[in-house]
Amino acid sequence: MAQQRRVQLSTQRPTSTVCVLGTELSLDVCGSAPKGAVSFQAQGTPGVRLWVVHDSQSVKLPSSVSRWPLAPGPELLLAMDSLSKDVGDEKVRVSYFREAGAVPVGRALLYLTCVEVSLDADVNRSGAVSRTLLDKTTWTWGPEGHGAVLLVNCDRDDPGAEGLDSQDSAVRSYDDLKDMSQLLLRTRGPHPIFAGHRLLLHVDFGDADKVGVFYSGSSAALGEFRHVLGGPKLAYSVRPGRHQHESVFYVEGLAFPDVGFSGLVSFHATLLESPDKGLPETPIFTDTVVLRVAPWIMTPNTAAPLEVFVCGVDDNEGFVAAVAALAERAQCPLTVCPPPQNRQDRWIQDELEFGYVQAPHKTFPVVFDSPRDRGLKDFPVRSILGPDFGYVARQAPEGASSLDSFGNLEVSPPVTVRGKEYPLGRILIGSSFPRLGGRRMAKAVRDFLVAQKVQAPVELFSDWLQVGHVDEFLTFVPAPDRKGFRLLLASPSACYQLLREKQEEGFGEAAMFQGLEKVPKPTINEILANEGLRRFNNYAQSCISWNRDILKRALGLAEPDILDIPQLFQGDVASGAEAFFPDMVNMLVLGRHLGIPKPFGPAVGGRCCLEQRVRELLEPLGLSCTFIDDFFSYHVLAGDVHCGTNVRRKPFAFKWWHVVP
Repeated sequence: MAQQRRVQLSTQRPTSTVCVLGTELSLDVCGSAPKGAVSFQAQGTPGVRLWVVHDSQSVKLPSSVSRWPLAPGPELLLAMDSLSKDVGDEKVRVSYFREAGAVPVGRALLYLTCVEVSLDADVNRSGAVSRTLLDKTTWTWGPEGHGAVLLVNCDRDDPGAEGLDSQDSAVRSYDDLKDMSQLLLRTRGPHPIFAGHRLLLHVDFGDADKVGVFYSGSSAALGEFRHVLGGPKLAYSVRPGRHQHESVFYVEGLAFPDVGFSGLVSFHATLLESPDKGLPETPIFTDTVVLRVAPWIMTPNTAAPLEVFVCGVDDNEGFVAAVAALAERAQCPLTVCPPPQNRQDRWIQDELEFGYVQAPHKTFPVVFDSPRDRGLKDFPVRSILGPDFGYVARQAPEGASSLDSFGNLEVSPPVTVRGKEYPLGRILIGSSFPRLGGRRMAKAVRDFLVAQKVQAPVELFSDWLQVGHVDEFLTFVPAPDRKGFRLLLASPSACYQLLREKQEEGFGEAAMFQGLEKVPKPTINEILANEGLRRFNNYAQSCISWNRDILKRALGLAEPDILDIPQLFQGDVASGAEAFFPDMVNMLVLGRHLGIPKPFGPAVGGRCCLEQRVRELLEPLGLSCTFIDDFFSYHVLAGDVHCGTNVRRKPFAFKWWHVVP
């Protein structure tokens, strides 16, 4: 339905008004009728379309009925289809009649000027602003959806700047403008109308702190761009030039969707008129367009690697060399964070998570900085934030726990669950559930992840572990069949089954940890005879099995989609479980190349039986297994290969706005 405005008529003097292209005017024929009048007649010049709504029927004028009764309240509507060349160049005349009179007892004359006022954005999601018949006031999801997208301007395009571009009230580079979405305000019609009326671009009060808007008038010079909307600036008065019919505004997002912010932002262009001198202006037309701030999106292990990160610390030269060799085989660049930047903090997986933001016109990576804040706390801002590389962080005012480290933040590959598609996968975080009390990921982080909408988070039970991270018992690897991946789960029961097999084959005296100095070397027989270890691993297996059931339901998995990786845990219920030998699911996945913690398992026939079993499980999928010695550099410090590495990956080809949350 077209936007409609009520217009008062007068038989005392002619009146004038503006009709905006695409809108309707409702003329108050009853309110201006002279005393004794019972009917009216309406006539318009050729540029005006008139029709009467009477007894719920709409009749186009002129019609076979020349006069219309004033009771019980007919409605006279008009619209104009072409712009005026001059002010008041079209008109409508309404004549009033008594019961049997042929001569009008009064006439109302209305002069009309048709103008265009249109506020547009990339509602079609084509990458450019264009006109559309779609409803600009709504934003809809899905392949058939519509609505413009806005990026949080969270990178730093000017290397000389201190903070994020979104913290700057000036535009310092043309690259910065490329991160922003455009609003196009079109104004056409007789110039005196725009000189005599006021045109406002404005934003809702509740949205003002979520956006910034820049405008340079007719100039393209960087120095001419001014911050005109956002923060305390709720409205900007636009003054179209005589020969300027389009005004381009550049919009940046300042905040990601979160608690209290759905991500939707409304902009309005309102035309105001002043009825008489000294009286306040009144609105006569508003055009509205709604944009949604793009969510932060994680990428799963199965996505193609673009860059591998590792920390160089005092005792891990061999580990860094092994990761470098694996990255080279995977043809993936390696970035080594040096000691001055990592301050002897080797756990780069725990400090940050890589993701991205995307609009139809632009995509760039964004690093999510955890509340952990140890030695690496400055690395994301100082070394990763930069041109077309954004940054976002959340704090834990209640105090960060180990579960706030991002080894406890993973995402599945795309899945379909009981007919519902998750084309960007589902985020997985660890929690104390199903226990009462215990540790949980910080509320601010969980709320942020939920608010992004497109990767509906799943909470798993990880508080049974000493460190408490989901990457200690699960990972995903690519596969050529079924769903395109396998879920790998750490499995004490699979490990005991393997050790029993080797014992029955006569290898009971084969020992663990051969070649490692000052490390106890239990044999297969000793491990199988250790009742305390067996009971604890029964407990660990029950915790993993609980998560297995959650993952099968939440990700729509069947048993053939899951591979059990032999693993044992040690510890006690009070302090939590830790890996008995290097945790093989805690691996680095670079396409088909896997960097797996070397388990130092019992040698059978000259080969580690644990490594051999993992190869038997993974190599048929076309995966290449490289076992990396991280025993002293990571494992004894309660982490393994995945904990000590991080990967920036290729964004999804799937456009997030096609998701149906």
